Amino acid sequence: MTYTDRDGRAVHALDGIDLRFPEGGVTAIIGASGCGKSTLLRILAGLETAYQGDVEVAGAPVQGPGLARGIVFQDHRLIPWMSVDENIGLALHRLTADERQARVAATLSLVGLSAFSSAYPAQLSGGMAQRVAIARALAHRPRMLLLDEPFGALDALTRMQLQDELLAIRARERITTVLVTHDIEEALYLGDRVVVLSSRPGRVAETIDVDLPHPRARNDPQLAALRLALYDNYFHS
Repeated sequence: MTYTDRDGRAVHALDGIDLRFPEGGVTAIIGASGCGKSTLLRILAGLETAYQGDVEVAGAPVQGPGLARGIVFQDHRLIPWMSVDENIGLALHRLTADERQARVAATLSLVGLSAFSSAYPAQLSGGMAQRVAIARALAHRPRMLLLDEPFGALDALTRMQLQDELLAIRARERITTVLVTHDIEEALYLGDRVVVLSSRPGRVAETIDVDLPHPRARNDPQLAALRLALYDNYFHS
């Protein structure tokens, strides 16, 4: 994929990407800054359409944004003048009022925020706001959940808590998940598979199956060995 940057220069972002995402699994994508991780996620979301090749979700071509994919960004992007339940309900305009209310309540329960349905974004902590963003992405029951460094702006303790909550949600919902992250430990802790992208233009340098059951121990020596190997092979200058 090649795009034009703000200065009018052509940027070759991705090249020769051929990936399949196992249904119900978590695929983590890592790579150096600027390698095209987020661009790849935007292509999967249908937010980028100027590329050569084909993208399909559940056998249907991705030709633009759609309800088959839910996406969560690093910043929560909640609408500040809307309450939590109103933010989540935005994606549910096709439902009746009663159906929408029931879906919002169920999704808030899933992320543990039932007591905050009437709160506004300014009244939430960073971790709570990201939970709402995840709930909004899940509310329309997508086939695929796309996560663009969703915990990158959070403190370490909140980040670890939300990582565990994400795994619990994935286990219950069995939703196919693609996570973009710069954090090797996060990729290995959450991912069933880790895809390493090379520097620009981003190409698949390696795909690693993380054959460890969940829940995983963060200090598992096998995870530590994988982290060290990834760091030495791709991130050590």
